[in-house]
Amino acid sequence: MPKRSAKPIPSDKLGEPHAQLRDSSGKLLGGIVRKDNEWVLGLDGKIAGTSHSAAHVLAILKRAAALLRAEGREVDLVFSATLRAAAHQEAADQGLGFEAFQERLVAEMQAKDSAAG
Repeated sequence: MPKRSAKPIPSDKLGEPHAQLRDSSGKLLGGIVRKDNEWVLGLDGKIAGTSHSAAHVLAILKRAAALLRAEGREVDLVFSATLRAAAHQEAADQGLGFEAFQERLVAEMQAKDSAAG
């Protein structure tokens, strides 16, 4: 079956970009945009989810980068000061530093994977 060419999404439909995860050749692997007061997480060319939590989507994208690096892939993750500030503030509102928030989220995700498997 021939591969369909993906039509580019018009920029006014994408939202405001705040993070990009790229491989060593510059290919976009994932990203975060802000649209309609929600953070939109995209991975592998598809919308992976939306959230009102900047901390949640940034932690997931950072986890994706860590998993790819653990596989030996070179990736570059860049994110906006706006996203970073919002994520760190959300973590602080919960009495956590962002790293602790991220560790808690990873532990929750691993617990769900263990329960499902």
